[in-house]
Amino acid sequence: MAWSQDEERMLAMIERHLTDEDPKLAARLESFNHRAERGRQGRGAGRRLPGRSTVIIAVSWLLIATLIATLLVMALRHDAAALPV
Repeated sequence: MAWSQDEERMLAMIERHLTDEDPKLAARLESFNHRAERGRQGRGAGRRLPGRSTVIIAVSWLLIATLIATLLVMALRHDAAALPV
């Protein structure tokens, strides 16, 4: 949806005031806009690699599942844990 001329003029005025008042915040917002725009453009081009935290969480869940499975196998093989016949 396109902006009207009045809306574009008001947004430009707000942007100028923001840049004058807090240039550091304006620079951070501009950086965020560039990254968001690159993300939208690259969505269909290729797959993004998972972040470090996602990999750490996935490996942690795998280790926990392996530990639980190992403990269950050990407990069920132990003679004291066997069901009476």
